[in-house]
Amino acid sequence: MKLATIRLADHTVAVRAEGDLLIELGPPDVGEVLASSTGLMDAATADGRTHPAADAVYAPLIPRPGKVICVGLNYQRHIKEMGRDLPEYPTLFNKFADTLIGARDDILRPSETDSFDWEAELAVVIGRSVRRADEAAAVAAIAGFTVLNDITCRDWQFRTREWLQGKNWESTTPIGPYLVTPDETGGPRPALNIQCEVNGQVMQQDTTGDLLFDPVDLIRYISTMVTLNPGDIIATGTPGGVGHARKPPVYLQHGDTVVTEIEFLGRLENRVVSEGI
Repeated sequence: MKLATIRLADHTVAVRAEGDLLIELGPPDVGEVLASSTGLMDAATADGRTHPAADAVYAPLIPRPGKVICVGLNYQRHIKEMGRDLPEYPTLFNKFADTLIGARDDILRPSETDSFDWEAELAVVIGRSVRRADEAAAVAAIAGFTVLNDITCRDWQFRTREWLQGKNWESTTPIGPYLVTPDETGGPRPALNIQCEVNGQVMQQDTTGDLLFDPVDLIRYISTMVTLNPGDIIATGTPGGVGHARKPPVYLQHGDTVVTEIEFLGRLENRVVSEGI
C-alpha cells in the first residue's frame, strides 16, 4: 500500500495511491492516519473522492512528526569516503519538523552557507508505539518507508562536533511522496536501489543493503532511550557521493535541481532557491 499527503485548494488530505489515482482517506495527513489504532486497516479500504496522481501537489508526508531522528555515518562506503572508522553504535541527531518540505517543493538555500550539500536517505516511518523493542516489536513498529534528502549546511555542521546546527535549516528537507508498506519493499530490511542526481548528473548510487545499522536495528537502539510513536521518522543515513567528499567539493547553488529516488518508494524532485530570491 502507498499513502501520501496532498495539498488541495485550502487544506491537505491523506490519500491512497491506486494506479494513476489518489483516493482520499479522510484524515488531513498520513500522520493522522497512523495516529489511529486502525488507521492503516481503514486506509486500505477507504473509498473517498479521487484525484489524478499526475496532478497531485504533495505536502510533507507527515507535516508535524513528534520526532525526526537522523543517523549519520551508516553506509559503509560513505563512512570510508569520509575517512572515518566504522562506528560501534549509531550516530544520532535530531531534525525539526520545520525543515520538512514536500516532494516537489523548492529547497530554500540559506544566505548564511557556502557549503549546501545533498544526502539521499531511506526514511523509516513508525506505525505503532514501541519502547525497548525486541526484534519482533521493532519489525511490527514499521508502518513503512519513504524517501528523504537531508540537505546539509556543511560549514555550519562542522563548526562543532555536534551536527544539529548544520541539519536544521527551515524548508530544506524534502520527504515523500509516499509511505510504502513493508510488504511492497521486500520486508523490514529492504535492499533497494537509492540514487541522487543534481542537474541530471548521478551523484549518489547505492543500495540500502549497505546500511551498517538497518531499520530494525535502529528501532531497537533508539527505542531503548525513548518511546517511538506513530508518525515518528527515522532517517537512516546517506550513501557515498555527497558533494563535501568530492575533490574539489561540489555544493548546491541557486537554480540547481535535486532528484532523489529509491526503488519502489518514489521520487523527490526539488529546485534549489536562494533565500530572498
